[in-house]
Amino acid sequence: MVFHSILFEKPEDGPRRDDAPEPVFFGDLNLDQIVSAVTIGRDDYTLKPFFHTELAREEAITYRHEVMQDLDNVAVLDSINAFAVGMRKMRQHLAQAEKLHYRLQSEWWLLEAIAVYCKTLETFAHDLPLAAPVSKGLREFQRTLSGYVASACFQSLMHDAIHIKESLAAIRYCIRIKGSAVTVLHYDSEIDQSADVLRIFDKFKQGAVKDHSAELRDWLDMNHVEARVLDFVAQLHPQVFIELAAYCVNNADYLDATIQTFDREVQFYLAYRDYIGICKSAGLSFCYPRMSSTSKAVHCDEMFDLALAHKLAIEKAPVICNDCHLDGKERLIVVSGPNNGGKTTFARTFGQLHYLAKIGCPVPGRNAVLYLCDRLFTHFEREENTKDLRGKLQDDLMRVHQILAHATSRSVIIMNEIFSSTTLTDALFLSKKIIGEMLERDALCVCVTFIEELAHLDDRAVSMVSEVKPDDPASRTFRVRRRPADGRAYAVSVAELYGLTYDHLTERLGL
Repeated sequence: MVFHSILFEKPEDGPRRDDAPEPVFFGDLNLDQIVSAVTIGRDDYTLKPFFHTELAREEAITYRHEVMQDLDNVAVLDSINAFAVGMRKMRQHLAQAEKLHYRLQSEWWLLEAIAVYCKTLETFAHDLPLAAPVSKGLREFQRTLSGYVASACFQSLMHDAIHIKESLAAIRYCIRIKGSAVTVLHYDSEIDQSADVLRIFDKFKQGAVKDHSAELRDWLDMNHVEARVLDFVAQLHPQVFIELAAYCVNNADYLDATIQTFDREVQFYLAYRDYIGICKSAGLSFCYPRMSSTSKAVHCDEMFDLALAHKLAIEKAPVICNDCHLDGKERLIVVSGPNNGGKTTFARTFGQLHYLAKIGCPVPGRNAVLYLCDRLFTHFEREENTKDLRGKLQDDLMRVHQILAHATSRSVIIMNEIFSSTTLTDALFLSKKIIGEMLERDALCVCVTFIEELAHLDDRAVSMVSEVKPDDPASRTFRVRRRPADGRAYAVSVAELYGLTYDHLTERLGL
C-alpha cells in the first residue's frame, strides 16, 4: 500500500486546504489556548490547521491512536526525534544558502544541506526498523523510507555529495600577501613555519601574563576579500567547482515530498505529547477513548479541563477531576449549583473530550467512551455588542437559532447560562422549548443553568450538581456529582452560616 500521510489514513480525511480556520467554538471551550500552547515554538511546521481539522471516521481516529501509542516506545520516539533534529539542521543550512550573496559560498551551504539530509535519512532508515513500530502508519512509512533510501536516485544524491565534499576538503592552496596585493597560488609543499615562530618567541615569555587576545567572530558571510580569494581558488581548481555548480543545479529540488510531509506532520504527535507531558508528570491521567458513531453512551472517569490543568500543573496546584456518564436513552446533562463551583469548567471539559477525541488525541481522564459526533456547537454567555444594537436576549435567541438550523441527531451541543438576562419565567419557557427541540433531534447536550426545573423535563435528562463543603457552604469543592438538584438545601446552608434562617432571625428579634 502506498504511504499517504502519518496524520490522515486516507486523502479524504485531510483538510480541504492547508489553512483550515479555527472552529467557532474554540474560544468557548478554551481549545484556542490549548492549541496555541501545544504549537508554541513550532511555527516552522504550521501545525494549527491540523488541530483545526476534525476526523469523521472511527478508522481514521484509530490510525492516529496507533501512531501516538508507538511513540510510547522510547526507541521509536528517539529515532523520530533524531530525524526531526537532522531535518531542522538541514533547513537551517538551506536558509543560510538562500541568504548568502556569493555564489560559491551559497553552493557550499546547499551541498551541506543535502549531505545532512542524506545522512539523516540513512540513519533514520536504519534505526526505525530496529525500533519495531507496530502502527499501520509508521510501518507503511518505514517501507516507503527504506525504498526511497535504497533507490538509485537517493544513492546517487548521497554519494555525489560525499565525493564533492571530499574533493573540496582535499584542496590546498597558498596565499602570498605583499603590501596591498594578495596572490593565491597552488600549494607546492611549502613549509608551515608557524610552529617555528611560536617556538622562537616562546623563550621571551615572562611567566603568566594577562591575555590581550581579541576574539575574532567567525562570520558566515564573507567579505569581498575572502570572496575574491575563493574565486581564485576556484580558478586554480576548476574541475571540482564545476562539479559543485552542476550538482547544485541538478539537485535544487532534492527534497522528497513524502519525507517533507512526514517531517511536518509527525510534529503534531510530538507537540501534543510534550504538552500533556507536564500534566502527566503532575499525576493526571490520559487515555485513548473508545469511539463509536452508533452508540451515544458517554463515559469518562477523572476527566478534567486540559487548559486549566496545564496551567495548574505548571503552578504545582491541585487539579480537581470529575466523572461523567450517559447511558441508554440519556441525552441531556443539566448542570446546576452555586456560582463559581465548577459548572462551566465541567461543560468545557465535556466539549474538550469530544473534540480532542475527534482529532485522534489522548483525552484527559480514564476509561473514556465517547460518541463520534458530526459537529460541536456551543452557546456561552457573551458581553453585549453595542455595535449591532441587539439586546442580550435577542442575541441569545439568534445564536440558538443558528445552532438549531445546523445541528443534527449526531451533534453535541453545550450551552452555558443562556437567557440569564431575562426573567426566570421567560428563561424557563424559552429553555424548555429549545431543549425540547434538541431532545427531539436526539442530540447530546450539556446545559449549565440556574433553572433546576430543566433537570426534570424529560426522562432523557440527568441532573449533575456542583457541590460545596457541608460544613462551609461558602467553600466550593469544584466537584460535580450526578444527583438531583437541590438549590434550596444550598440556600439554607448559606443562611445558617450567616445566621439568617427564620429561627435565627426570630430569636434575634425577640419574636
